Amino acid sequence: GRGLNDAAAVGIVEKFIGLLFIVPSAMLATVSAIAAQNIGAKKPERARKTMEYAIAISVGFGTIAAVTLQFIPEYAVRIFTSDSTVITLGGQYLKGYVWDCIFAGIHFCFSGFFTACGYSIISFCHNFLSIVCARIPLSCLASVKFPDTLFPMGLASPAGSLLSVIICVTVYIVMRRKGKL
Repeated sequence: GRGLNDAAAVGIVEKFIGLLFIVPSAMLATVSAIAAQNIGAKKPERARKTMEYAIAISVGFGTIAAVTLQFIPEYAVRIFTSDSTVITLGGQYLKGYVWDCIFAGIHFCFSGFFTACGYSIISFCHNFLSIVCARIPLSCLASVKFPDTLFPMGLASPAGSLLSVIICVTVYIVMRRKGKL
């Protein structure tokens, strides 16, 4: 099983990721509010453009954060602890997990858009499927198969978000073709 150092590293990285997720979360709220206003004003194209711009901002920010943190993950973890083992493990976990800033930013924007259009159930479904089909099983698998590093476990979250993105894009395309968005 995993020990105290692994738990501390994961906890610290979760706090740091929470800081990075301020931008994608802000984009979700922005898309939801502005898209809802435009849907209400019978201007769906403006609602879609809002989502597209928010996705571009989120992907841009997420890419910069993810690439930068590939080079300095331990420095980010060091903000929260001086324990060298926790810093090393946290750096491993962060190098994998930080890619979620890109994919979560995308599906957050879709969630805001779907909610604005009255389809919040889509957000529930893709998040549920992401958790059940990717995040939990991949975290468990990584924990067992890679006991000496947290990097693969860190990749479980972006994998789950990638699944959400695939679902969101697919649903968006299908609903657009059916004239529901």
